Amino acid sequence: MVIQTFVAQPYQVEQQSMENTLLPHQYVLVDKLTPRFDPYKRGDIVVFTPPGGSSSSTPSSSSTPYIKRVIGLPGDVLDLRNGHVFINGQEISEPYVHPGDSTEPKSSLHHWVVPPNALFLMGDYRKVSQDSRVFGPVPIANIIGRAWLRYWPLDTFQVLATPTYPDLSPLAPAASPAAIDPGPIHARAG
Repeated sequence: MVIQTFVAQPYQVEQQSMENTLLPHQYVLVDKLTPRFDPYKRGDIVVFTPPGGSSSSTPSSSSTPYIKRVIGLPGDVLDLRNGHVFINGQEISEPYVHPGDSTEPKSSLHHWVVPPNALFLMGDYRKVSQDSRVFGPVPIANIIGRAWLRYWPLDTFQVLATPTYPDLSPLAPAASPAAIDPGPIHARAG
């Protein structure tokens, strides 16, 4: 119980919005400890409690954690143009996006400024993902932890790599660490 509350906790992926990186019914181990001293980075996969008012089809989904990728950090200016993501005016390379998928707005919004102590999160399968394009940037206090290991089924065992963005201008200053939240054991890919 102490380990799951403060160090690491298993989560099951429930939806397909992180395909092909994570598939439904796979299990990941979520690190809750290191985010206290190593801030979230662009490209990290995180489990979080979605902000209230997300437009999900199930009424209980606001209490079921989602799993998404960090795209925008505090202070970033994020734009969606012609199916691509631009951060601070620069297009980013996203090799993890579902093959053949593009990043389109989910509403009339296509421009965001990520506020302090928040992250902009998107699924890798952009066409089906309910993410920050729907509910906006997510407060870091809602982040449960960083998914770092896919461990089940056993034949998919792998440390989840965090991509780098070498062509992107220097990152915004890091925000405060995530709050500790034990959360339930399933994560909706939404």
